Amino acid sequence: MDTALYLLPVTLGDTAIERVLPSYNKEIILQIKHFIVEDVRSARRFLKKVDRDIDIDGLAFYPLNKHTAPEVVSGYLRPLEEGHPMGVISEAGCPAVADPGADVVAIAQRKNLKVVPLVGPSSIILSVMGSGFNGQSFAFHGYLPIDPSERIKRIKELEQRIYGESQTQLFIETPYRNNKMAEDILKTCRPQTKLCIAANITCEDEYIKTKTIREWKGHLPDLSKIPCIFLIYK
Repeated sequence: MDTALYLLPVTLGDTAIERVLPSYNKEIILQIKHFIVEDVRSARRFLKKVDRDIDIDGLAFYPLNKHTAPEVVSGYLRPLEEGHPMGVISEAGCPAVADPGADVVAIAQRKNLKVVPLVGPSSIILSVMGSGFNGQSFAFHGYLPIDPSERIKRIKELEQRIYGESQTQLFIETPYRNNKMAEDILKTCRPQTKLCIAANITCEDEYIKTKTIREWKGHLPDLSKIPCIFLIYK
């Protein structure tokens, strides 16, 4: 096994490990003792899901989230510099994609340390695949503005890009604001613009639906309890 910073994808929701992660990932994980994680509790839970006999108390966890100071993050890679493989674990999906893990990967690259991304589920990529939209040119924007007027302005800008550049536009929202986001999209976009709503991808209650704005009106499901990705295209 190479001494490297391994980027370890996590299941989305309660999906069984064997459905979305190759056995190779488990082989790698069981050889790592140092983990940089977005959330220690969820990381420990994931590792127990990989192998319930894993010695959790024998592992070291380094929290990396929006509250972690930059100078602290740089020191996290000391075990790797000393010859120990390390893993990066997001709260869900692929680390370093719409995730604070990108910060430590950037530091590893600057220090010329080996980085190895492993295969696993990405809700962003899977939603593009399932939408029927342009998969050759797409942009992920994370969260749109909370302020209603700013959010509507941003939706209009993104819609202009799908017609001007033929580029699929993706963004996310927290569950308790999902319904308002969907309503703003229907109120703002052209009737012929297509909207795909994707939620719980790879889970038993997976939901991926694409319809025009006209078709969605009056038929929106309740989205208040599930994390969603919204995609728009022409």
